[in-house]
Amino acid sequence: MSNAPQTIRKPSRAMINGFDPNRLNELPEQMQKSIRRRDQSLGPSYRLFYDEPLEIVRGKGVTLFDRDGNDYLDVYNNVPSVGHAHPRVIEAVHQQMQTLNTNTRYVQESILEYSEQLLATFPAELGHVMFTCTGSEANDLAMRVAKYATGNQGIIVTSGAYHGLTAEVSSFSPSLGVGVPLGANVRVIDAPDALRHASDKGSLGEHLRDQVRAAIADLHRHGIGVAAFIADSIFSSDGVFAGPTGFLHPIIDEVHAAGGLYIADEVQPGFGRTGQEWWGFQRHGIVPDIVTIGKPMGNGIPVAAAIFKPELLVEFGKNIRYFNTFGGNSVAIAAAQAVLDVIREESLIENALKVGGKIISELKSLSHGLEQVAEVRGSGFFIGVDLVTDRATLSPDGVAAAEIVNSLRQDRILISACGAQGNVLKLRPPMPFSSSDADRLIEGMAKAFTNLR
Repeated sequence: MSNAPQTIRKPSRAMINGFDPNRLNELPEQMQKSIRRRDQSLGPSYRLFYDEPLEIVRGKGVTLFDRDGNDYLDVYNNVPSVGHAHPRVIEAVHQQMQTLNTNTRYVQESILEYSEQLLATFPAELGHVMFTCTGSEANDLAMRVAKYATGNQGIIVTSGAYHGLTAEVSSFSPSLGVGVPLGANVRVIDAPDALRHASDKGSLGEHLRDQVRAAIADLHRHGIGVAAFIADSIFSSDGVFAGPTGFLHPIIDEVHAAGGLYIADEVQPGFGRTGQEWWGFQRHGIVPDIVTIGKPMGNGIPVAAAIFKPELLVEFGKNIRYFNTFGGNSVAIAAAQAVLDVIREESLIENALKVGGKIISELKSLSHGLEQVAEVRGSGFFIGVDLVTDRATLSPDGVAAAEIVNSLRQDRILISACGAQGNVLKLRPPMPFSSSDADRLIEGMAKAFTNLR
């Protein structure tokens, strides 16, 4: 077992989502040395999780292991969607590396087969796929096409949105904070928080419609016009908002009426994580103009894509040369194909619905009567627990969330937090997460919730 200190410390609000470098001297000597080496090599921009950072050396399934052999239940990492070190993905990458790894300018059966299977999971209106390496690149490409197709520049996003880290994409990612200014062409609407907004305007959908209308009017007033509304379909960084299903309908209607496009960012909720469909937007009964995917697509191998209604690429394809050296390379496609196969063959979407439903149900029971738990919400393996100072004011309590995140870390259960004030516990485990894994999580959450009482 680790000899690390077990004291749960109350973090400053500034350090709610990670390690506070000012507390380096409180850590074991070996960890201090490693962090100093890390800072020396990687510089100050990188961040570490938790009050007491972890050194992870191995992963298998839904479990991570530290140098001392301690096991940690992973309820955070959605990238290894089919589980850490899945043998099918390992074998596919290993075999392909021994055969060929090149770009998309050659005819290759593997990319054709994968593209056809991938597109078959989408509504028929979405018919072309373009490959990138990361979700940031996919969102960058999606917005380029949207601006070209509409002739407009305006972008509408939600208040806590995160869509990537390129200069363009970070300019419409408000969650990055005041240090990353939004573009002059970006307008921000409320997150789809039914708890705080639905009663104000009669319904969440109508509240969002009013906000989108105002944003569009302001863009037109400045002579910009609207190119696109872009949303992560589970609103992960905003605080995990899964319902009520259908609240996206008024938004897509308003955006289309104004000549803009709807971009569904499925980088986080995609590939069946929500447990009901392959893609998060399908829960709302809408068909986007563009969909972006990434993160879990290759189970950790960098591969991402944007999927388009074909008519959007006719003129774009004629007039703009697009090529991504590593996007859709042979090895990345082999990994992506293995992930697609495993999701289907191991019934992981069905597992997300069943086990995720169990977690949501039991968390609701655990939180019954707790003044600081405003809501448990989510779908499948994407779950948020909204913590507040009290239910009357619904004032976000990021400090309580950080305490729970760090207390669970001491119990070797790894989760994170999101939302504007870091007050929403975020649970998104690898998709093979079992009922017994859920039991371990619930036991840990029950212990953590005891402090709230």
